[in-house]
Amino acid sequence: MPWIEWRGNSCRVRWETGKTDPGTGKKLYDSKSSVEWTEEEAYNYGLDRESEARNGRYIARADGKVLFKDWATLWLKSLDVDPGTDYHYLKLLRAQLLPEWGSTPVNEITTLRYNAWVKRLRARYSVNYVNSLRTLFGTLMTDAANHRPPLIPETPVPNESRRRGRYVRPVKEEKEEVPTADLHHLAENAQAVWGFTGYVFMLTKAYTGMRLGEMYGLRREFVGPNWPECDDDKQRRETALKRYCGKDPMPVIRVQWQHKYVKDAENPEEKGIPTLALPKYGSERTLVIPPFLAELHRQLLASHDSEWVFPAMGGGALLQTDFNTFYWKPVRDGFDERVGRWARPKLEPVESFRKKRIHLVRHAHGPHLEEDGAADVAIEERLGHLIQGVRGVYRSATPAMERQIVKLLQNRWEREQGGGSGS
Repeated sequence: MPWIEWRGNSCRVRWETGKTDPGTGKKLYDSKSSVEWTEEEAYNYGLDRESEARNGRYIARADGKVLFKDWATLWLKSLDVDPGTDYHYLKLLRAQLLPEWGSTPVNEITTLRYNAWVKRLRARYSVNYVNSLRTLFGTLMTDAANHRPPLIPETPVPNESRRRGRYVRPVKEEKEEVPTADLHHLAENAQAVWGFTGYVFMLTKAYTGMRLGEMYGLRREFVGPNWPECDDDKQRRETALKRYCGKDPMPVIRVQWQHKYVKDAENPEEKGIPTLALPKYGSERTLVIPPFLAELHRQLLASHDSEWVFPAMGGGALLQTDFNTFYWKPVRDGFDERVGRWARPKLEPVESFRKKRIHLVRHAHGPHLEEDGAADVAIEERLGHLIQGVRGVYRSATPAMERQIVKLLQNRWEREQGGGSGS
């Protein structure tokens, strides 16, 4: 039972926390004082706290005294995530969260101070960066409240669905329409920069929507006619042979890996180790491709003996090059004519991609298929997206949908080449 004592004009109540000191085995107590309490009010306050302790809801002040930096370190070590995600979280913590909150006890973080911090961030950084910081901080605070025993009674991060302050309409990124001609222009520029490999690389990216890491990691055994016959996975091989290699075969490639640097979170300054990892979000998948692209792949594999479908100009892995500087920038931005030992003709830029990311080539793939009438579920699966809800449970791309995609992509190629009606 709680007991009362007076200290000057302050009424103090002490109560059992339901915990014991692991070193001595003695019961632990907590207390609170107020100059405004009567003895009855103080006593009832203590009864309420003991009730919370008996029902596992009580949070002692000492529980939340752990510093934010210590909680963040423990939290990060407990995660079971991709090394890239682990590294991303650590970067955000070191850059922003720890300098702001590191020396603050978790139970002293307030909503008002959080809101002031977010306001400062929004004045200095991009929307996406601020959202990443808010998401990570919110997760840390939610997990502190859900921890057993809890460190805080509830998260100080407000529910963003509850509108506060001046309304600001979200800014939607404006995306330009990408004509097929511009994608072919990129392929022609790539051929001028790094030969036939570059030409096939850019057309493969344009007509499959693969991510850059997946392009880096495309190995020759996963491209027809090698796949699916050579697949070591018996079930996957038999399923693919039945679906794509029957009486009316469809050319396919297998997106099985991405080639990426896996960083050590404890040594973020180091570049990391080149590693074949599963595609982003575990989105390994089989992609049907149009006949023209299958033929280009056949010619490309016959022209070299590299393990990679798209080797670098020096013969190694594209991952280990400065791809953006020496491959992508001259392809998208062009270059002036040069004479002498390193002579080269002038290369015209692709205006719709000038100073833009190569990832926007992937962004164009979905809209092109939608324009031509491909099924939306087939487009999402092709891009490696997880379809949410009941629709994702009960719907999937059928062979008929994939045949339609093959036809649509071949027609788009032929229209651009001037060799087909597009019907």
